[in-house]
Amino acid sequence: MLVLTRKKGESIVIQNDIVITVLSVEGDTVKIGISAPKDIDIYRKEVFDAIQQNNQIAVMDSNAIHNAMLEMDKRKS
Repeated sequence: MLVLTRKKGESIVIQNDIVITVLSVEGDTVKIGISAPKDIDIYRKEVFDAIQQNNQIAVMDSNAIHNAMLEMDKRKS
């Protein structure tokens, strides 16, 4: 992990087209702004984790459905 120190108004650049700027610091809360191309998805970590978990559940559910359908086909034969 790269750790950088930035002050209000200072930025970092990632791969020439993503700019992260410190907008304000109030106590233990830091407000940042992110400028990135529209085709890049940006999520808060907890939202990203929830999406990943839901995707995993969907895959497991579709596998269960697929297996149940295979079982039904076997019983018909």
